Amino acid sequence: MSAADDAADRRSAAPAVEFRSVGKTFTVGRTTTTALADIDLRIERGEIFGIIGYSGAGKSTLVRLINGLEKPTTGEVLVGGQPITGIPEARVRRLRLDIGMVFQQFNLFRSRTAAGNVEYPLRVAGWPRAKRKARVAELLEFVGLSDKARSYPDQLSGGQKQRVGIARALATSPALLLADEATSALDPETTGEVLRLLRKVNAELGVTIVVITHEMDVIRAVADRVAVLAEGRVVELAGTFDVFAHPQAAPTKSFVASVLRNRPSEAELRRLRTTHPGRLVTVDIADGRGVGAALAAAAVAGVRFEVVYGGVSALQDRTFGSITFALDGPQAAVDRAVAELTAATVTIEA
Repeated sequence: MSAADDAADRRSAAPAVEFRSVGKTFTVGRTTTTALADIDLRIERGEIFGIIGYSGAGKSTLVRLINGLEKPTTGEVLVGGQPITGIPEARVRRLRLDIGMVFQQFNLFRSRTAAGNVEYPLRVAGWPRAKRKARVAELLEFVGLSDKARSYPDQLSGGQKQRVGIARALATSPALLLADEATSALDPETTGEVLRLLRKVNAELGVTIVVITHEMDVIRAVADRVAVLAEGRVVELAGTFDVFAHPQAAPTKSFVASVLRNRPSEAELRRLRTTHPGRLVTVDIADGRGVGAALAAAAVAGVRFEVVYGGVSALQDRTFGSITFALDGPQAAVDRAVAELTAATVTIEA
């Protein structure tokens, strides 16, 4: 094997994006602000990777490091196994050709038709006219907008504009697509359409997608894995199911609670205590946990139980959730039921 072939093999095995001990600070006058600190991430080829955080968490800075619009203060960022930091700007521009961008506000040229917007990056890349026209037609069909080719952005709905934006981002066949708050300006139904399109891009074209968002519903709909950012640091990194079913960090728990709402608040607990006798326990439900057996044994021992709050969801072909039970009966039997539930699940006495 030649050296060139060996290098090509190493690149093909490399992750789509890699952050190695990356930090980023901004200095204005005498004030230095840390935007990112100690970021170590591997985004694998072919996955949809979610990055979520509240405003100011560092999401925008992180995405600008991926496409080389910002340079890290410390550490190294690699795209497709190639450093995008510490290299000449000409090489950065070549690497950017393999990165597509989808924006929150669409960023379409109002003076160009849908076809003209999709064609623009191909013009910049120097594609011949016939090849450009064929590619534009192919992409508009892919995103379901062949009939809108001659329409201008002001004649399109928000969802149609974003689909044009996705088609434009795919024009030069990038291996990596960055979707920066791509659904934040859309209503829930249109958001679903755009997210289904992103999954189609990933599944049918094999494009690695990085979704940057502050909406946990978006993560649940499309992401294979997710990193949670808070104050410039990755506070949790796991598969999407694990993040929803077993959130660890406080910001993650807050995000998950905002979507699932399957645990009672303090006010709801106070109400439940006045309307239900016995002990209240909240049980985490997940595949493979023996909640049913524990409850059946409790019933035989004379424990009455009632579901008073919660819900179960499905994600990635697995189930999870939280259910709050009111347990009433002989004290010893209730104690034993709580112990068995705790052994089988994660149980919190309310």
